[in-house]
Amino acid sequence: MPIPPFENHEMKRRQFIQAAGAMTAAAQTSSLLARDPIVRTGPPRFQIGLAAYSLRNYFSFMKGKQRPPADDGPAIDMVGFMDYCVAQNFDAAELTSYFFDPSADDAYFLNLKREAYLRGLAISGTAIGNNFTVGLGPRLDQEVADAMAWIDRAALLGAPHIRFFAGTGSQLASAPERIVEASDALNRCAEHAAKRGVFLGVENHGNLTSDQMLELMRRADSPWVGINLDTGNFVSDDPYGDLEKCVPYAVNVQVKISMRSPDGKHYPADMNRIAKILKDGGYQGYVILEYEDANAYDKIPAAHEALRSALAAN
Repeated sequence: MPIPPFENHEMKRRQFIQAAGAMTAAAQTSSLLARDPIVRTGPPRFQIGLAAYSLRNYFSFMKGKQRPPADDGPAIDMVGFMDYCVAQNFDAAELTSYFFDPSADDAYFLNLKREAYLRGLAISGTAIGNNFTVGLGPRLDQEVADAMAWIDRAALLGAPHIRFFAGTGSQLASAPERIVEASDALNRCAEHAAKRGVFLGVENHGNLTSDQMLELMRRADSPWVGINLDTGNFVSDDPYGDLEKCVPYAVNVQVKISMRSPDGKHYPADMNRIAKILKDGGYQGYVILEYEDANAYDKIPAAHEALRSALAAN
């Protein structure tokens, strides 16, 4: 029996509403990209940069305090650091927050953006030293407030990424509520970061395990949250396996030339193996050398060449 025109129209209207509802739900789900691995298209591609922390002993300021350079090396400020990156042919610079002049205002950050642009140097991001596993209370509230202030400064710099710490692995392991508190704090910051167009990269710092990192990603409710994957920070029996698990969530990568075993012994990182993990994981983005060993000025050029060669190899 034919369906009357009115009923046929009404049926189509209901089907449209149902389809629209399904599309809305799908859109909401897709907005939670940080819960799932990042979807990228095309081949792996890398921009190689240097973290200011690599020259930490030579900056005139460290976390707001003035100091002389160590080892009789030349003192440096952030513009000088950018000049060094250009001289060493890096594509980008990570401007670690610890070394800014404590009197820095908006004009200071805008000027750094200008200086980087004039040098053809990308600002890959900045980095802060927050801790979201300190427990509920005034200290955690202050940590969140400080982190949000740095999101605003990153936007002024034109920095697309901030390296965040979640806290320490031991705190997360000893108090189950800490991961809830840290995730809530991270999500509060992510809401602000989304408005400013800044990615929050949670670093595997503080002896966090790969499982703890993945749990933080599962609890993230913003596509502006990912992992700042530090190749030297997994202290485990299988650090390369840990990197493989986490690279699908990486929004920034920091490479160290050394790794550390659970018994505290340092050993050279396998740059070719790291490069293969990044390639097999389809990573696209900044790969930042963070040199933490001795004789930085003398050794950074060779470390840079080793990293660049590994990433360029087939």
